[in-house]
Amino acid sequence: MNPSLYALTVLLWGTSWIAVKFQLGVVPAEVSVVYRFLIAAGVMLAFCLVARKPMRFSLRDHAFMAFQGFCLFCTNYFFIYLGTQYLTTGLVAVLFSTVVVMNIIGTALIFGERIRPAMVAGAALGMSGIALVFWPELEVFDLESDGLKGIGLALIGTAFASVGMLTSAWVQRRRALPVIQTNAYGMAYGALSITLMTLALGSPFTFDPAPRYVLSLLYLAVGGTVIGFWSYLTLVGRIGADRAAYVAVIFPIVALAISTWFEAFQWSASSALGIVLVLCGNVLILIKPKARAKPAAPEPPRQSQRCEVTVK
Repeated sequence: MNPSLYALTVLLWGTSWIAVKFQLGVVPAEVSVVYRFLIAAGVMLAFCLVARKPMRFSLRDHAFMAFQGFCLFCTNYFFIYLGTQYLTTGLVAVLFSTVVVMNIIGTALIFGERIRPAMVAGAALGMSGIALVFWPELEVFDLESDGLKGIGLALIGTAFASVGMLTSAWVQRRRALPVIQTNAYGMAYGALSITLMTLALGSPFTFDPAPRYVLSLLYLAVGGTVIGFWSYLTLVGRIGADRAAYVAVIFPIVALAISTWFEAFQWSASSALGIVLVLCGNVLILIKPKARAKPAAPEPPRQSQRCEVTVK
């Protein structure tokens, strides 16, 4: 089941990149994000009602869900989209891959889990591979013209994503909250938050009725958000936020594969080597640590048996 969830997340988020490209144009990017999460939250809440999922939770649980939604379904996307105004998508992908390192450190601090050397090596290989894949964009990058500002915004968005992922792992492990209802409420809280932030920016709430925009919006809302986050956060609860975060390194590769057909992306020796490094890092990250053998319990001392002879 876990490999299926992993593959499904990579496929949905990898194909989301081309859908985001179809969103650009008439509608401001941040407004498209608002539409995306309003639709996703509506679909999730409707599904919970139809499926008769229990929806009553304590105020403390709602606080956790609101915090997760604010981090993962609002500020994460808000700052990433702002960063893309100053950076190429390739550089944004490289910066977002640092979520793997953030989650490894966060998991160790929050859950007290040991940082395995294989996991660190896998993260280093993956990030190096992503950097090689997008090397042409990195080579021409200039810190001037607000480039440093874009890096800061993208890293802030990545940090919020990491906090949201770790929060999901926390509520699943420590609060035993179900993923579906948590996502439904979290997306609702996130949609409300990003709507208020977009209104504060003064962005015009326009809409593009063109089929290209509408279909890509529905795919992002239902496929990339509803199904994608369900599969990913379920994976987070099962294998941990540190190992699940490697999805962020894999799905840009899927996006590039699709870009080969849609945008005539040109592969090079460095990008091919980068793919190899990403796949090697994936193996190291996902390999299961060997369980430590427990010392055998000492045998209880044998009682001396006395042979009693009955004389008749």
